[in-house]
Amino acid sequence: MTPDMNLHAPLGQPGPHYEVATSRRDFLLRAGGGFGALALVDLLAGRAAGAAGVDPMASRTGHHKARARSVIFLFIEGGPSHLDLFDRKPLLNKLAGQPLPESFGTVLTAMGEHHSPLLACPRKWKRHGESGLWVSDWLPHVATIADELTVIRSCWCDGLNHVGSVCQMNTGAVLAGRPSLGSWAVYGLGTENQNLPSFVVLLDNPHLPVGGVRNWGTGFMPSTYQGTLFKSGDIPIDHLRPPKGVSDERQHAKLRLLRRLNTEHAESRSDRNDLEARIGAYELAFRMQAKAPEAVDIGGESKRTLEMYGLENKTTASIGRSCLLARRLVERGVRFVQIYCGSGSRWDAHSHIEKNHSQLCQASDQPIAALVKDLKQRGLLDETLVVWGGEFGRTPMSEKGDGRDHNPTGFTMWMAGGGALGGRTIGATDQLGLHAVEDRAHVHDLHATILHLLGLDHMRLSYLHNGRLERPTINTGRVIEQVYS
Repeated sequence: MTPDMNLHAPLGQPGPHYEVATSRRDFLLRAGGGFGALALVDLLAGRAAGAAGVDPMASRTGHHKARARSVIFLFIEGGPSHLDLFDRKPLLNKLAGQPLPESFGTVLTAMGEHHSPLLACPRKWKRHGESGLWVSDWLPHVATIADELTVIRSCWCDGLNHVGSVCQMNTGAVLAGRPSLGSWAVYGLGTENQNLPSFVVLLDNPHLPVGGVRNWGTGFMPSTYQGTLFKSGDIPIDHLRPPKGVSDERQHAKLRLLRRLNTEHAESRSDRNDLEARIGAYELAFRMQAKAPEAVDIGGESKRTLEMYGLENKTTASIGRSCLLARRLVERGVRFVQIYCGSGSRWDAHSHIEKNHSQLCQASDQPIAALVKDLKQRGLLDETLVVWGGEFGRTPMSEKGDGRDHNPTGFTMWMAGGGALGGRTIGATDQLGLHAVEDRAHVHDLHATILHLLGLDHMRLSYLHNGRLERPTINTGRVIEQVYS
C-alpha cells in the first residue's frame, strides 16, 4: 500500500454498484468478480518486499516539503528526571518532606510510592542563551546550546513500566509487534545511500535496551526496514573486511550463488517477507565491505573534533563515539540513527538519584552538546533533526528516601535542528511537575511531529496489514506546530 493510497470509501456510503445479497450463495456469486482485486491489493501492499520489481529502499519524496532529511534520536533510557534537568519547580523544594497535596488525588505509580514525601531538587538553575531557557547545573554543556533547543515540557505516555513505555516511545504502542518509528521513516522515504543501512542503532554499552531488538524492528512490515545494530566499541560492525586471499571476484561469485539459492527457496514461500529481506541484507553486506569501514573509521577526524566529543576522556568516550558516528552516518545519507544513552535502563533512579544522574550526565552532556554544535558548524543541523528524551520522567515524590519513581504523566523532551525552531519551550507541567497540564504532547503527537518534519503525513503513511490500513500513530496524534512555526 503506497502512502498516498486509500482504497476505502467514506463510512456509511455504498459503492457505485451497491446491492443487498439475499443469501450466502448470492453473496459469493456477486463477490466472485471482485476476487481479482485481491491480487492488486497484494501488489500494492508488497512494494516493501520488492514486489513488481520496485526497489523498496529507493529514495522517495514525502507528502509535503521536508524540513529534515534525517533524524538522530538520543534515547535516554530508564527515564531521566525532568525535575532535575529542564523543568524547574521552586514549589517542590518549598514543600519537600511533605506528602503530595490531596488536591492531586490518587496517583498511580509503578512502585506504589505515591504516599512518599516530596523530594527536593538540590540543583542550581540558571537561564541560558537569548531565550533564557532554564537548565540545571547537571548539564553545563547542553546549556550552551540552549538557543538551538525546542523544549517540550508537557510530554506524556501510557505505560507505567519500562518495557511498555520504551516500546511505546519506539513503536507507538505499549505492546510489542508494531513497526518502530525509524522503520516507518525508512518505509516512507527509502535511503539516500545504498551502501549503508538506512536505519542504524548505536548502544553506549554492551547491554540491550529493555525489550531488545523489537525496539527497532518492523513488526508486521517487511524486515527490509528494520534497524541495524552497531556494537559499542572501536569495531561497531563485525566481519566488514573479507578474509585475506578472498578477491572481489570470488565475493561476487559467492553472492550470486547465495542469491540464486535464496531466491529458489523463497519462491514457494511468498508469505515470508523476511526471506527477501535476507537476500537484500547479503547484498548490502557486500556493498558495506567497500564503504562502511570508511564511514565508521573515526581515525581521520581532527584532534579538535575528538576532544570536542570527549573521546579522550574515559567518562565521555562511549557516548562521544556514538554521537560522532551518528554525525558521520547522517553525513553519508543514513536516514535514521538512534543512540541509546544508558542502554539497559541506567537512568532508572529509584534510589540514589544524585549519584545515578550525576554520573550519567557527566557521561552524556558534553558529547550531546558537541553533536549539535558539530552538525551546525558543518551546515548539517538545518537538515538533521536531533531528538532527546527517554520513555518517561520521574515523580516529585521520593522513593527509598533518595530516588524518584516512574512518571509517565508529565516529562520533558527536546528537539533541535531539522526545522525545529530553537530557543523556545512548549507546554508545561503542574507546579510540582507531576502532570502535563498545558499543550499536552502524547507520544503519538511526538511521532507525528517527527514524521512531519521529514515530509511525511502520519495519517497518509499507511501499510495494509490483515485487511486494515495501519498507521505509525495508530490513527491518533497531532502535529505539534509550535515546534516549527
